[in-house]
Amino acid sequence: MIKKTFLGILALSFFAVSCSSDDDNNSETTSDLTLNLQGLEALGSDYVYEGWIIVNGQPVSTGTFTSVVFPQTFSVDRVQLESATTFVLSIEPAIDPDPSPADTKILVGDFNGTIATVSTAIVGDFSNASGAFFLRTPTDEMGTNNGNDQYGVWFGTPGMPPLPNFQLPTLPVGWVYEGWVVGDSGPLSTGTFTAFNSADLSAPFSGPAGGPPVPGEDFFENAPVGETFPLDVRGRIVVISVEPMPDDSPAPFVLKPLVGTAGNATAPATHEFGPNLASLPVGSVTRN
Repeated sequence: MIKKTFLGILALSFFAVSCSSDDDNNSETTSDLTLNLQGLEALGSDYVYEGWIIVNGQPVSTGTFTSVVFPQTFSVDRVQLESATTFVLSIEPAIDPDPSPADTKILVGDFNGTIATVSTAIVGDFSNASGAFFLRTPTDEMGTNNGNDQYGVWFGTPGMPPLPNFQLPTLPVGWVYEGWVVGDSGPLSTGTFTAFNSADLSAPFSGPAGGPPVPGEDFFENAPVGETFPLDVRGRIVVISVEPMPDDSPAPFVLKPLVGTAGNATAPATHEFGPNLASLPVGSVTRN
């Protein structure tokens, strides 16, 4: 009887120690960070999204993701998460030897209590975005005023020379603007640019003559599959997007602050862009 009592006490003591040990091991060292974002699009296979919290002025990764279905929850160091002042979302190479955030930061928001409301303010303020474009074919070797100006689109106000008229923010490093015309088989790039008063960085479809000192494109050469050149721009949708650099997608990125439709009149008539703020991703980030 004494032996059984002693063994019973020993067993209870072991159980108590085990429970205490389990409680110590299960103490909460992490907390949940939940992302509820709208408007993001899937990236190419070479890139991922990565979340960051700013703790004492330094970025701390909260994890990467490729799916754009939300909400998504990540386990983050509890002390760091409680101390975080800001959430930032960036676009990173899928294979990334650099532990720091890339220049392509797309969303940002400061924590107010447990919630950070995030927006594309880190890319730029597009609330007053505006601009206009005109139809002309300055790269046609036959010269201008030859009756075929419906085959080109240029961003600015026509003149000698044309003048820029964009009301758009100067983009931070990691981002560029890109023009597009929606063709018969999809969007056709007019080239990327960061300055509004000079030619863009490529002329994939233009003729042999030089273009004006504003971004734009004529559609004479190198027609993609599904397109017939020269391309009549009249009645087509024209878009200005904001693209990450580098960019592994031939399609426009989700940020499209300006959209317009070309009318029938060629230069000197202009056609107005309208703001497209609904294309800009938004959302909230909650720490628990």
